[in-house]
Amino acid sequence: MAEELVAGVDSSTQSTKVVLCRASDGTVVDEASAPHPDGTECHPEHWWDALSRLRGVLERADAVAVAAQQHGMVALDAAGEVVRPALLWNDTRSAPQARALVEELGGPRAWAERTGSVPVASFTVTKLRWMADHEPENARRTERVLLPHDWLTLRLGSDGPVTDRGDASGTGYWSPADGSYAPDVLRAALGRDAEPPRVAAPGERVGTTPWGAALGAGTGDNMGAALGLGLRPGDVVLSIGTSGTAFAVADAPAADPSGLVAGFADATGRFLPLVCTLNAARILEAAAALTGADLAGLSELALAAGPGAGGLTLLPYLDGERTPDRPGATGVLSGLTTTNAARENLARAAVEALLCSLADAVDHLAAQGVRPRRTLLIGGGARAEAVRRLAPAILGTPVTVPEPAEYVALGAARQAAWALAGAAGPPDWPAPPATEYTAGHVEAAVRERYAALRDTAPALGTAAD
Repeated sequence: MAEELVAGVDSSTQSTKVVLCRASDGTVVDEASAPHPDGTECHPEHWWDALSRLRGVLERADAVAVAAQQHGMVALDAAGEVVRPALLWNDTRSAPQARALVEELGGPRAWAERTGSVPVASFTVTKLRWMADHEPENARRTERVLLPHDWLTLRLGSDGPVTDRGDASGTGYWSPADGSYAPDVLRAALGRDAEPPRVAAPGERVGTTPWGAALGAGTGDNMGAALGLGLRPGDVVLSIGTSGTAFAVADAPAADPSGLVAGFADATGRFLPLVCTLNAARILEAAAALTGADLAGLSELALAAGPGAGGLTLLPYLDGERTPDRPGATGVLSGLTTTNAARENLARAAVEALLCSLADAVDHLAAQGVRPRRTLLIGGGARAEAVRRLAPAILGTPVTVPEPAEYVALGAARQAAWALAGAAGPPDWPAPPATEYTAGHVEAAVRERYAALRDTAPALGTAAD
């Protein structure tokens, strides 16, 4: 009898990736990828075109599930046609609408208690209000609102529009605590009623693909990564991709009235408190461009400099920021003198800034009761040797770096295997190989200087808010 295969799809801001795995143990037998257009909005057909180019791998699977970027607004009309290009998580134009909605509907505490999160510009609910304010005809045409993974799952053959609790928890109009939508919140944002997708149960089979494969419910990208890594309560993950995220699996929902921690659900029935920064790997890319190095060369430069980068401190809000909520902010380089103006110091300041930003995110999780059992570092930025080696000193804890892999897609594949088996829980796939990094001493002074700059320069570059 042939080995059953499952496919996991990761539809991110930049590309679509597919991994094909053995259902029994998660061994990757094939993978492929195709790019998406760059930007902060994208017509969903581009995602479908990218996925279609990967059918040679995809259609070998006995089951499929899709994990995709969270928060993206896919508005459909009565005929099921896309009303406008999807506004993506990294589009900050709805920052004024986020503030207005928070004020109109009871303030931060009321939002946190009702939906688990205080919405910022990334959230779907704020993008709906932006469309209502700036494109009222498009808002009037909108009959249904999906997320990116929902739309792809529908195209693949789901039995009607369907989402999962993980991705639904990032809309701003679904409650992780009681598992229900808040239609009045959606109505207040869009200015009219619209239908969200049904929320599937974890592990549910939601349809069948054209080639006969079982279709899992899918989830958001961070929830997919948690499933791919096999996280358990107490595991904290720092993911360095286009955005930076710090998240942990928890048994109880979070409701942070400060808005710093989003009280998401995960893909298994637990919860996934999460802190997201808008700037992560792009900090390294920008520093590499300024220093004339590639990412490997940037690591070499950073490791050649001493702790504290000779007095340079970077506030890395290059594209605005989500945590803290400063959507119109810009980057700040402080402490530059003729004696420290060196490529090595600039590279070191960039790596330290990235890690200080993530360390702040871990502190926010701790304030919500997360007690780290171990800290894992993943994502493209985690492949930089300087990031790996400096992380324990900045974070103040040992760091586990799993072997590089497409963990979002692997999580989707694991969910597909769950749907295929019809089991009570996801399959027990082996944990990925990992390397441990420790520090001889903690660089507390670096974090203190970063915090001083962060707290004294909150208004710089915010005129666009």
